[in-house]
Amino acid sequence: MSTDSRGDWFQDTVTEPPADAGGKAFARLHRAFLSARAVLGLVLVAAQLIAVSLAAQVASSTLGLSLSYAALALAWRLWVPRARTVAPRQFARLSSPHWWAAVGLDVLLFGVLNLLDSSGVNYGALFVMPVLMAAVLSPRRLALATAAMATLWLLAAAGWSVLRGLDVGLRMTQAGLVGSGLFAVSLLAGELSARLAREERTARGSMALARQQEQLNRLVIDEMQQGVLVVDRGGLVRAINPAARELIGAPGGDAVPRWPLRSRPDWQPLADALERAHAQGGRAEMDVSLPQDGGVSRSLRLRLRFTRQRAGSEDLCVLFLEDNRELLARTRQEKLAAMGRVSAGIAHEIRNPLAAIAQANALLSEDVAGSRAEQLTAMITSNVQRLKRLVDDVAEVAPGLQPVMQRLDASALVREAAADWARLHGLTLGGRFVVEIAAEGLMVLFDAEHLRRVLVNLLDNALRHSPDQPGAVRLQLAPRAESVLLVVGSLGPPVPPEVEKYLFEPFFSTRSRGSGLGLYICRELCERHGARIDYRRAADAPANEFCVLLRTPTPDPA
Repeated sequence: MSTDSRGDWFQDTVTEPPADAGGKAFARLHRAFLSARAVLGLVLVAAQLIAVSLAAQVASSTLGLSLSYAALALAWRLWVPRARTVAPRQFARLSSPHWWAAVGLDVLLFGVLNLLDSSGVNYGALFVMPVLMAAVLSPRRLALATAAMATLWLLAAAGWSVLRGLDVGLRMTQAGLVGSGLFAVSLLAGELSARLAREERTARGSMALARQQEQLNRLVIDEMQQGVLVVDRGGLVRAINPAARELIGAPGGDAVPRWPLRSRPDWQPLADALERAHAQGGRAEMDVSLPQDGGVSRSLRLRLRFTRQRAGSEDLCVLFLEDNRELLARTRQEKLAAMGRVSAGIAHEIRNPLAAIAQANALLSEDVAGSRAEQLTAMITSNVQRLKRLVDDVAEVAPGLQPVMQRLDASALVREAAADWARLHGLTLGGRFVVEIAAEGLMVLFDAEHLRRVLVNLLDNALRHSPDQPGAVRLQLAPRAESVLLVVGSLGPPVPPEVEKYLFEPFFSTRSRGSGLGLYICRELCERHGARIDYRRAADAPANEFCVLLRTPTPDPA
C-alpha cells in the first residue's frame, strides 16, 4: 500500500478496487463540489458585473477569465451526470484528466487572476475551493501538492507586485498567511474525509453482515416446522413463516403481511390469547382451538414471547404455534416405535402358542362334548379369539408398513361396507342405522381395506355407545373443498373432557374388556394416508361425531 493512503477510499481503490468501494459517497461529494464550483463561477462573474455597474475599474482580461471559468464549471457539472460514474482512482494521480478538469483548472485560472489583478482585489481566497476538493477527493500527497501549487501562485503574484511598485511586504505577508491556511485546510479536510470513508466502510460492512444475518434468520425461520407469527400490540401481523400460514390458514403471496388478527372470525382465539398475554405482562403458554373447514377444529399450542421494551422501540410479540395433533403424533410415534420393536416378537411368541392352545382346545372339546367341561373349553375358545384379535391389532399398526394409495370410489365403498356391517349386526338401514351419501362417485386416495377397517372401527364404537332407538347411529359422506368428509355419529351424552384427550391413545379404553386400539388404529391409518380424523360434539343433535377428512386425487390433465 502506498504511503499516500490514509485510510480513506484510496486505501482500497488505488491498487485493487472492490465493487462500489466508496463509490456512492465519493460520487455524491464529487457532484457537490462540481455544483459548488459552478455557483462560485457565477458569483465571480456577478461580482465583476456589479463592479462594472458601479463604475469600478475592472480589467477586461479579469472579466474574460471569470466568464470562461463560469462557463467551463457549468459545462463540466452538466456533463458529469451523463458520463460514467467517476471512480476514486481517477483522482489519485496528477496526470488524470478528471483531476485537471476539476482541480487543476481552478488552480490555474485562480493563479492567473491573482497575477492579472490590478485593482487590489485579493483572489487568494478562491484557492480554498480546489484545495478543499483535492483534500477530500485525492490522496494526501496530491492534496498537499495542490496546496503547494496554490501557495506558489500566491507568492508569484506577490513577486509580480514588486515589478509594479506595490507594497511587497504586505503582499508577501498575505501570501504566506493564505498559503499556511491552505495547507491547514488540506490537512484537516483530508483527515475528515478519511474518517468519513472509514465510517462508510464500517457501515457498509455492518450492513452486509446484517443483511446476511437477516437472510440466514429468514431461511431458518421459513424452514422451521414450528409456526412463527410476529404481532404488534394492536394485533397487526408483521411477519409470518410458511408453517404458521398453513396452521392458521393465512393467505400467501404477501412478503410483508399487514393484516390484523381480528380481520377473520376464525383467528379470534389468537387475538384473545394475545390480549391475555399482554394482561399477564410476560411470557405465556396456552392452547387455543381454531375452526377449520368441515366443522373440524384445530387445536394449537401457543407460546408467546415479547421483545424487550426500549425507549422509542415498538412492543412486539412472537407467537410460536404447534399443532397439538403433531405433538401427540410425536408422542404416539415414540410409543409406536417402542411397540414396533416388540411386535415381531409378539407375533412369534404369542401367535404360535395361541395356535397350539386353540388346536389343543378343539381336540379337548371333542372329548368332553356333553359334559360340564364343555363350558370351560368354550371359555378358552372365546379368550383365545380375543387374544388373537389383540395380536392382530398390534400387528396392524406396526411401523415400517408403507401405505398403498389407491383412487377409490368412496361412495360405493362406504355404501357396500355399511350394508355388510348392518347385516353382520342385524340392523336395518333407515332404522337404528342411517346412511347419508351426498353424491355418487366421490373419489378419495386411500387403501380400500384400510378405509374399510377405519369405517368398521368407527361404526363398532358408535354402536357400543348409542341407545337402541331410530337414527342412533348415523353415517354421512359429503364433498368438501379439495376433500371428502366422512362422519360417523352416535346419539348419547358428550364425552367427558378427561376422556376426550385420551380418545386416540393406544390401550386406553373405558370398557374393562376393550383393547383400547380401535380409535388408535383409525388415527394411525388416516395419518398414513394423509387424512385427518377428529372428535366433535354435533351442533344440531345431542350426538358425538368422529369426522374423517379424506384426500381427493389430483384431477387428470385435460
